[in-house]
Amino acid sequence: MTEIPQITDSHCHLDFPDFEGRLGEVVRDAAKAGVTRMVTICTKLHNEPAVRAIAEAHPSVFYAAGTHPMSAATEPLVTVDQLVTLARHPKMVGIGETGLDYHYTADSAAVQQTSLRIHIEAARETGLPLIIHARDADDDMARILTEEYRKGVYTCVMHCFSSSAELARTALGLGFYLSMSGITAFPKSQELRDIFAAAPLDRILLETDAPYLAPPPHRGKRNEPAYTAHTARKAAETFGLPYPEFAARTQENFDRLFTKAARARKAA
Repeated sequence: MTEIPQITDSHCHLDFPDFEGRLGEVVRDAAKAGVTRMVTICTKLHNEPAVRAIAEAHPSVFYAAGTHPMSAATEPLVTVDQLVTLARHPKMVGIGETGLDYHYTADSAAVQQTSLRIHIEAARETGLPLIIHARDADDDMARILTEEYRKGVYTCVMHCFSSSAELARTALGLGFYLSMSGITAFPKSQELRDIFAAAPLDRILLETDAPYLAPPPHRGKRNEPAYTAHTARKAAETFGLPYPEFAARTQENFDRLFTKAARARKAA
């Protein structure tokens, strides 16, 4: 029997109501598809205990915590100390998601930028990768990421990257990673696939952003970690590689960026 290539869903939201009462099944289905690790993302700090509990209950699940930019104006402003304290948990492996979203919440741009800089400082202090959400804010995003990098090095992944080639070049120039979501498998996403194809293979991650953005053949339905495999197979075509080789390379990339999760797997 041929072994299924292992991959990682680097960004999902297993605490969302879509998965209530189904987590065991979701994790098992993911494993059957070769998705042997998941990072579930806390987007509001008052939900952190629930997100942490999911990671604690499932050996293959890790988590990250932060304040989503669309909630930056309605949630208490997070502090560096809060994030650093949370990061002491053995299964918390990233800071965020944070970032800028001017599509729906441009009126809160100032507080989003403040929140982003706080998360960046926490990423520096903890050594954990920053997880960035960017939508319709390319210029400010490129400027802040660059300004902050000059103040002190940090690592970062541009989650669910679907922004411009210019922002991709800025992020890659800083040594950051780009994550491929189900959007990259949509038939009309050739321009986005071209952006990824021009990126170094050693900076590519995979994700679902579940329960959102399900790739074909599940587009329009609830997404889940198992479907990372559909995105990954289309991504392998984008890079002109056999699927097992592409999967292995993305695993190496995840381990290089999410070092805490990589250490945990070695210790298991």
